[in-house]
Amino acid sequence: MPDVFTIPFVNGSQIPVLEILARLCVAAVFGGLVALIYRRTRNEVDITPTFPPTLVLLAILIAMVTQVIGESIAKAFSLVGALAIVRFRTVVRDTQDTAFVILSVVVGMAVGASALWVGVIGLSIVAVVAIVMKPPATGDYIIGHLPLLVRIRIGLGHDAEALLGSTLDIYFSHRRMESIETTKRGVSIDVAYEAKLREPGTPEQLVRALNLIDGVQSVRVERRSVAEE
Repeated sequence: MPDVFTIPFVNGSQIPVLEILARLCVAAVFGGLVALIYRRTRNEVDITPTFPPTLVLLAILIAMVTQVIGESIAKAFSLVGALAIVRFRTVVRDTQDTAFVILSVVVGMAVGASALWVGVIGLSIVAVVAIVMKPPATGDYIIGHLPLLVRIRIGLGHDAEALLGSTLDIYFSHRRMESIETTKRGVSIDVAYEAKLREPGTPEQLVRALNLIDGVQSVRVERRSVAEE
């Protein structure tokens, strides 16, 4: 190979290729463990589909960055400046999500810096703490928006929960009341629920079931957009 292509890399990283490959593979495994712990300790309705793979990629990328930097302070500042332009386009819904992002970054750095036991022990402790402190998946503990918004109009004089509760429990795996108000000059009540359908239920089946209930005047089901979430 001509010298013009090799001279710039004479003082570059001296890490053997197989060792680099091994480190990145281990970082991928550790990132996968972070993603697995995240999925097992978060409520299903809170998880953005692209977030767990992002945790794995972050671990690999940070392992790469750590090997590129080595012990060079100049490289460290250069890479920090370059990475500063990166922004998360998805809003992190919960502070615990941020903690998992940091965890993925840290285990990636640990692997890249050959501090394997730091990653192993830290990952183990975080897993235990996250599992022990996992919040319940019902009621007010559900964080973030559920995918459906269901608006039901019932006649005045009916108790919404008594009238609708049993049917909603059949079709929803998670639900919570968003609002309740009177309409049509006080002769009807509009109740809105945030909810997630049980598989393999469909919105059409839900609407038909609710319309069969005596006292239900109308039903409207809306799917929340990503922007609303």
